[in-house]
Amino acid sequence: MSSIVKNLQFYKFSLYGFFKNLKFFEPFLILFFLDKGLSYTQIGVLYAIREISINLLEIPTGVMADLLGRKRTMIASFVSYIASFLIFYLFSEFWVFILAMLAFSFGDAFRTGTHKAMIFEYLKLNNWQNQKVAYYGHTRSWSQIGSAVSSLIAAGIVIYTGNYSAVFLWAMLPYLADLLLIASYPQELDGKIRNNTTTLREKFVEIKTGIRISFKNRLFFKLIGNLAIFEGLFKASKDYLQPMVVLTFMAIPFLDDVSTETKSAVTLGLIYFLVYLITSYASRNSGWVVDKLGSTHRAINLTLWLGALVGIGSGFLIGFRMPVLALVVFVFLFFIQNIRKPVGVAAVADTFDEKVLATGLSVQSQFDSLFASLFALVLGVLADYTSVGNALIVASSVLLLLSIFVRLPHAEVLNEPTSH
Repeated sequence: MSSIVKNLQFYKFSLYGFFKNLKFFEPFLILFFLDKGLSYTQIGVLYAIREISINLLEIPTGVMADLLGRKRTMIASFVSYIASFLIFYLFSEFWVFILAMLAFSFGDAFRTGTHKAMIFEYLKLNNWQNQKVAYYGHTRSWSQIGSAVSSLIAAGIVIYTGNYSAVFLWAMLPYLADLLLIASYPQELDGKIRNNTTTLREKFVEIKTGIRISFKNRLFFKLIGNLAIFEGLFKASKDYLQPMVVLTFMAIPFLDDVSTETKSAVTLGLIYFLVYLITSYASRNSGWVVDKLGSTHRAINLTLWLGALVGIGSGFLIGFRMPVLALVVFVFLFFIQNIRKPVGVAAVADTFDEKVLATGLSVQSQFDSLFASLFALVLGVLADYTSVGNALIVASSVLLLLSIFVRLPHAEVLNEPTSH
């Protein structure tokens, strides 16, 4: 494997991921909602609304990326994110939070697939296509470093202010920085821009064709399904780390003279910091994992099964009142996801013609969002009416069952064309 050229644009890609993952709200999102009086079911509904909205917006925003240019599309994304953070900061009602989630969905839909397409366009322009896994993995590792730093800063914000809402106010700053960074990207990464209604109709036909092919091409359908069911469960369940940490550490006699918010901020800040350091290492070494296993498909299959077993195991450990061990096992899910992400993105990139790569990545995101919304509702309802442990067991068992139908063969050649 040839070494990666770490030039100015490489560091811009990396810095983008670093700023993007300064999500100061993320380590406290479920605790923020619970503190506002929401139930797990309502939280599940909010998560489902976010994912369904992303799903519905994915196609039109993918068209915008091709028609209006990737840079302007990305800038619109960060404007939507900032609007969402402002609503969360100013209000406390469930129905208003729906509006905030919709704004967040606009941001995610504008961004998803677009920046990856810019990276792969850059690799293509420099004849570095064979470095997809390693290059994307290295830039993504900076995203995880950003998450690690974010958790410590977020903990400091909660300790200083004494409430969870302030994290949304401070989260606006790095997203404004990313907006300015995207504006500085070279123009050749913007993609071919065509502004007419004929092109718009052609794009909808192209996307429809891409979705049809994903169903007709059995191997591509399995690839998308394999990636989507794991990503869906991960998106829906990852924030349950927060109540697990509270369950684990609130009963331990330390920092007894401080508020619950301060104690949770200290423990969650440190744990998320460690988690994201580990996941940064995972992303950086995803290419090594593929080399050792000899196949991206083998890596995707293996991590899917491991992820399902991790969810089931942590759920049972919660039920057996072993919260510390449950927490350790659950953290491994983050490690697995950050091995899978660069591998999966590269697999999809190798499947689609570069002219419709953004569309191909959007098709994958459509399925990601669909499964995330379903898993979010299942987890929320089961957590309310049974327990968090039982919710994880059921959802992860469904993942394990579905893995039977989306197991990928080790051969990695797609014989059918993916563009027309």
